[in-house]
Amino acid sequence: DILVDGKVCDCDIVVTCQVGDPVPLQVKLTNWSKRSVGPFALTVVPYQDYQNGVHNYDLQDAITFVGSNTFHIDTVKPTKDSVYVGALLFLYTGDFYLNIKFHEDNSSRELPLSWLCLPSVHIRAMEPVA
Repeated sequence: DILVDGKVCDCDIVVTCQVGDPVPLQVKLTNWSKRSVGPFALTVVPYQDYQNGVHNYDLQDAITFVGSNTFHIDTVKPTKDSVYVGALLFLYTGDFYLNIKFHEDNSSRELPLSWLCLPSVHIRAMEPVA
């Protein structure tokens, strides 16, 4: 489950926010399997989509994280969940997207890391209303 500014998000919803206001972000990973899973690392990567096949990930002057954009999740037991809570601060107006990725965070493995990517979240940062 993904909540932006307290609103549940999916790939069909555009969340609007105001430039300069912290926007709360919550990502909840629920383990529906019959065994424990983890450890994981959760990474949130913002980008802009230029609608021509180009994604701009160089946004350090447009977006900042309040806290970290990476969160370590230890083992999650069956039917339990783990929640990441952070915030984003948009410095300019525009349409932005968030790639939210989980990857195995176990250095003892010999296989490559496996990734689970959630659908991108669309956020529109707008000028504050006077």
